[in-house]
Amino acid sequence: RRGVFRSVPELIAAIEEYLQNHNQNPRVFTWTATPGRIMAKVAKSKEVLETLH
Repeated sequence: RRGVFRSVPELIAAIEEYLQNHNQNPRVFTWTATPGRIMAKVAKSKEVLETLH
């Protein structure tokens, strides 16, 4: 859910409400990327960052 928060306490309350609801109905997280795919993406990102400096 996206929203506009007028104060930090309002944002904190929204986060806490989300977590409370999410924790009552948890779902299993399933990785879809292989370790090799993740490491290739990390290497490519590192290469791009190094060319910027």
